[in-house]
Amino acid sequence: MNLKDHIRSIKDYPKKGILFRDITTLIKNEKAFAKCIEEIVDKSKKFKVDKIAAIEARGFVFASAVSYILKKPFILLRKKNKLPAERYAVDFQLEYGKATMEIHKDSINKNDSVLLIDDLIATGGTAEAAAKLIEISNGSVAGFIFVINLFDLGGAKNLTEKGYKVENLIDFPGH
Repeated sequence: MNLKDHIRSIKDYPKKGILFRDITTLIKNEKAFAKCIEEIVDKSKKFKVDKIAAIEARGFVFASAVSYILKKPFILLRKKNKLPAERYAVDFQLEYGKATMEIHKDSINKNDSVLLIDDLIATGGTAEAAAKLIEISNGSVAGFIFVINLFDLGGAKNLTEKGYKVENLIDFPGH
């Protein structure tokens, strides 16, 4: 099965000039979703992992299933003011705006090795913010696994150049 065949592309969403890669068509197909999770689990074996973290919101879909299969704690990285307890925050740039991501201060223990999972990497701003949150929480980033890499936008390459290990399942151009 080619997972790429289960990704819908939508022009000019969420704004003109963006080609949006929609994972809802993949996750609504039980065989494609199962294959996707199996591939992420297989790639996760390349990393030493104490915990799994995901970026809100689509990353939760994939990471929670992987966390369950690997029997590892699942950590939520959320948008500003969505977590109720004490938290760390990082501001970052998106392709089309600014955002803040947060993590509960008690989510990660010193030296925990955390695997970050998300649906897609484009320019890498969100992924870098996630890595900063793990690191200010005294954990280390085991690596990243993305379902989709928009290779021509350079995010995965940027993370690799910063010393992070990066894996992905599908490559698409970003335009």
